[in-house]
Amino acid sequence: MADQDPLIPKHGGYRKLKSFQIAQLVYDVTVRFCDRYVERRSRTHDQMVQAARSGVQNIAEGSQASGTSKKTELKLTNVARSSLEELKLDYEDFLRQRGLPLWDKSDSRRAELIARRPVTADDVAVWVKETHDKDRSGHRGQNGQDGQGKIGSKSSIASTSSTKSNYSEFAANSALVLLAVACSLLDRQLAAQASAFEEEGGFTERLYRQRQLKRRVGGQK
Repeated sequence: MADQDPLIPKHGGYRKLKSFQIAQLVYDVTVRFCDRYVERRSRTHDQMVQAARSGVQNIAEGSQASGTSKKTELKLTNVARSSLEELKLDYEDFLRQRGLPLWDKSDSRRAELIARRPVTADDVAVWVKETHDKDRSGHRGQNGQDGQGKIGSKSSIASTSSTKSNYSEFAANSALVLLAVACSLLDRQLAAQASAFEEEGGFTERLYRQRQLKRRVGGQK
């Protein structure tokens, strides 16, 4: 650590973290999803909303704590990651229990949503409606792949019929796409935090180095 480095380095700034921004979007989308598709008085409704909120809050708290405790930052970031993983399972259960399809990783709709770069829950809602209406009109083939040449086939007709006007399928899958992005970002964030902790240590190590430096400087006078 350079001599001029402060004992407590700059910390916070979580609002600029992409992981925080996506997690916050997931939270807003989840609140809207649960109010629309999950019984408000059910335990699942509260658990999903709280898991989404936990993801956001723990990223923020971890960022704030990083100034004096890298260990706490790592712990809270991992709690955020775990909360979002729990939320993923809730969305997957929602689809499975209702016999709705979980979009495959190769489904073109996943890439389309990511490319859209939604910022608000309204942005996601607009995309869901557009994509749902596009699929319902038969402008997309099986597995979410564009292909108007397949419209007349039995497989295409069955696929269109099975997803007919079920907004909850699209809403849940869109949330899962955003969750996948948020979890991927947090995985990289955790790896970077762990590496920084191993190389630089935490507040205790910085305090020790500052004291050693002060003693050396004092001894030279």
